[in-house]
Amino acid sequence: MAARIDHLVTSGTFALDGGEWDVDNNVWIVGDDTEAIVIDAAHDAAAIEAALNGRTLRAIVCTHAHNDHIDAAPALADATGAPILLHPDDLPLWKQTHPDRLPDGELADGQELEIAGTTLKVLHTPGHAPGAVCLYAPGQATVFTGDTLFQGGPGATGRSFSHFPTIVASIRDRLLALPPETTVRTGHGDSTTIGVEAPHLDEWIARGH
Repeated sequence: MAARIDHLVTSGTFALDGGEWDVDNNVWIVGDDTEAIVIDAAHDAAAIEAALNGRTLRAIVCTHAHNDHIDAAPALADATGAPILLHPDDLPLWKQTHPDRLPDGELADGQELEIAGTTLKVLHTPGHAPGAVCLYAPGQATVFTGDTLFQGGPGATGRSFSHFPTIVASIRDRLLALPPETTVRTGHGDSTTIGVEAPHLDEWIARGH
C-alpha cells in the first residue's frame, strides 16, 4: 500500500521571549496502514496517538524546536516508543521547553528517512530557527515546511534565534528550486504550492517580512 498523508490540527500556546500566543498547529502523519512518521508533535499527544490508529510510529520528526511544535513530543515518544529527531542547531531552543529530556537522534541536511515506501529528504532551512528543516517527499510531490514557508510568505523572524536574510536564502536556494507543482504543507494554516509562492520572493524581500 502506498504511503498517504494524514492531517491533524491541534491547538495550544506558543511561548518565546516572554510572550505567549494561542496557536493552531498542523500535525502531518506520513505512512500506510501499518507504519508512519509524525512531523511536529504539537500540543496533544493523545490526539496524535489516536490519529495513528494503532500504526507503528517509526519517528517523531521536528521541523524546529519552538515549543508549539515539540511540546507533545516526549509524551508521544513515551506512548509509542518512537525516537524524536531534531537538527542539533535547535538544541538551545529545545532545552527551553524540555530541559530534562533530549531528542533521541539528529537530523542532517541531505539525510533520507524512509517510511512505507516513501522517501523524505531533510533540507536544512535555517532562518525561522537555526535548526529548522523541511522534509521533501518527491514521490508525493510534497514538501513539509514547518514554519519556514507559508501561504503568502516566509515564517516570522522577529524573535530570538531567527534571522530574516537567512530565511530568505533558505527559501530561495532550497525550496523555490523544487518543482513548481510541489505542494507546500505548512506548520500553520493552509497549504500552497512552490509555483504559487515563487513569484513573490522579491516582494517579501522588499517588505522585510
